[in-house]
Amino acid sequence: MAGLYLHIPFCKRACHYCNFHFSTSLKLKEPLLASILREIDLQRDYLGGAELRSIYLGGGTPSLLSVAELETIFQKIYEIFPVKNDLPDFEVTLEANPDDLNEAWLNDLKARTPVNRLSIGIQSFHDDDLKWMNRAHSAEHALTALELAAKTGFHDLTIDLIYGAPTTSDAQWADNLRRFFDFGIPHLSAYCLTVEDGTALGTWVRREQQPPLDEEKAQRQFEYLMSATADAGYEQYEISNFALPGRYARHNSSYWSGEPYLGIGPSAHSFNGQSRQWNKPNNALYIQSLENGQVPFELEVLTRENRYHEYVMTGLRTMWGVDLRRIRAMGNDLESYFLQAVQGHLEKGHIEHSDMFFKLTPASRFRADGISSDLFKLEE
Repeated sequence: MAGLYLHIPFCKRACHYCNFHFSTSLKLKEPLLASILREIDLQRDYLGGAELRSIYLGGGTPSLLSVAELETIFQKIYEIFPVKNDLPDFEVTLEANPDDLNEAWLNDLKARTPVNRLSIGIQSFHDDDLKWMNRAHSAEHALTALELAAKTGFHDLTIDLIYGAPTTSDAQWADNLRRFFDFGIPHLSAYCLTVEDGTALGTWVRREQQPPLDEEKAQRQFEYLMSATADAGYEQYEISNFALPGRYARHNSSYWSGEPYLGIGPSAHSFNGQSRQWNKPNNALYIQSLENGQVPFELEVLTRENRYHEYVMTGLRTMWGVDLRRIRAMGNDLESYFLQAVQGHLEKGHIEHSDMFFKLTPASRFRADGISSDLFKLEE
């Protein structure tokens, strides 16, 4: 089984915190969509004939496309790749912004495409948060979008929420989660606001126009997030992802379990188990290259140590943890190294283990990346 990701690199406006590749100009939309179709053709053999178990359209803002444009993309996908759409957990997700959604578009989407899951970028149900983030939608848009999704039959939903923003008080964060629970949405992706290079927020912090983010508040809100979701019956199956039992995102789970996936579009990443490649994040270059029959990507062949690092990093982020047997299969020396490196974190209570599995304790999940890096092995 494998996954397919398509990056749609257009947005109405630039959110102050976002460092994903996108353009706020739609003038290249038509040639770029044509190039996406060409890349699907050119990459037909990348997954070695594996059947697709998930398709994910992200960005950017895929909901800026017309249903006719989306229909053309799906027709090409189904023409080129074997699609396992008879599986009960077969998943086709489309990311959408609340202000793009209306009843006619959603009904058309449901009737003409295989999309069976929406990922709606709510971020907050409070206007002061949304204005600070420079989001294009309002709190009213957010509520209306969720009501419309339910009305038009899209019940497999996930939303994004952001915590740790300067405008997000503890009370507002609790209210955001309360509204999420009230809608009965089966899945939540909750992200800590971070300062990234190349963003407006990054520039403000560097120039001291914005104070550094309050890490203590972010950790406090993260801990409340874990507690509130657990009380409501959600499982934290990955550091930033929470789902009702059995409602885990197939696309996300495939990534963390190391299944192969193909990324289509500028800046999209692909992984086949032995190497990782990523398309260059330049729309004009992408279009020009595909018109000449070339995919403009960079390639990294993964060493044994690279694969070990990736497995430790992704495994520790999940509720299932790291399986020592998978490390052992990479080499007895890496197993020995891991057992030695993990000992200090076991003693400090950062990591717990049962039988062959090692996973983060709840109190240590906010520091997941730092703990993972402690277990990396420097290549000689």
